[in-house]
Amino acid sequence: MLLLPSDTVADESGPMTRPSVPEADRLIGVRRPVLRHGYVVLVDYMGNDAAIVQAARVSYGRGTRSVRDDRGLIRYLLRHRHTTPFEMVEFKFLVRLPIYVARQWIRHRTASVNEYSARYSIVPDEYDLPDPDAVRQQSVTNRQGRGEPLPPEVVERFRSDLDRVARTAYAAYEKAIADGVARETARILLPVAYYTEWYWKTNLHNLFHFLALRLDAHAQEEIRAYAAEIAAVARAVAPVAMEAFEEFQVGGLELSRSELKALRGLLDGQTPADACRQAGLELTRADGTPRKSGEGVEFLAKLERIRTL
Repeated sequence: MLLLPSDTVADESGPMTRPSVPEADRLIGVRRPVLRHGYVVLVDYMGNDAAIVQAARVSYGRGTRSVRDDRGLIRYLLRHRHTTPFEMVEFKFLVRLPIYVARQWIRHRTASVNEYSARYSIVPDEYDLPDPDAVRQQSVTNRQGRGEPLPPEVVERFRSDLDRVARTAYAAYEKAIADGVARETARILLPVAYYTEWYWKTNLHNLFHFLALRLDAHAQEEIRAYAAEIAAVARAVAPVAMEAFEEFQVGGLELSRSELKALRGLLDGQTPADACRQAGLELTRADGTPRKSGEGVEFLAKLERIRTL
């Protein structure tokens, strides 16, 4: 049915209009540099803090406005994990990133992705070369991460090897293309340091999940750099929602049942070691050596975080 001007729909706040956030509008199309050749660009967005409130009030009814203000409602929704209203805000980004970062990023499956195709197009000669201070030892506490600094000669040898391998691989790639090898086959020659590009569209609820994992100190540094730029854009679009996210999800702590039991022991005057033992949170191995990881170690880290607030 044709919607005539006289038939336009209104809600309790008045005629419906497309939400616009001037600060976010100024970010559209602006490249936010990341790493050596990467960037994040806000292509478009839909909704803002008001869209979250509008969606929630469909469920909570008109009387909600008199009970709590918009900020309070958003914080209530996030605190109690009422996630659907946050899905009313969407973002579309253009992201240029190294393939090794992209392979981590794509694990977040609750998004729409369309990636640059090396089957159709020639891959540009752009690869990532980490700064010297980013090349460090394997962490002894985080099996996925890096830890202490390496000797300068080891760092320089790694960076020199990476630079040499990338250049050699791209020369072989160009030669294969010139010899008539199909692009979809020739691309196999290129290492994961080379860059790819994609459009990435997601809603705010799923963006929160991405940011909670990729802003965490345990995430790889390179993807954390991208997450920081994504978060900055999200703050411009939905500042109240981002404030609540940073309060409850980034800045908050979750405690398991065993951790709550250990916390009760601490309140009753037990030592951390005794409280953990009583709660079944192991701090030592069978041979008596201290654990470097595990639930008990993580609980003590949470306590230390509380102490330093």
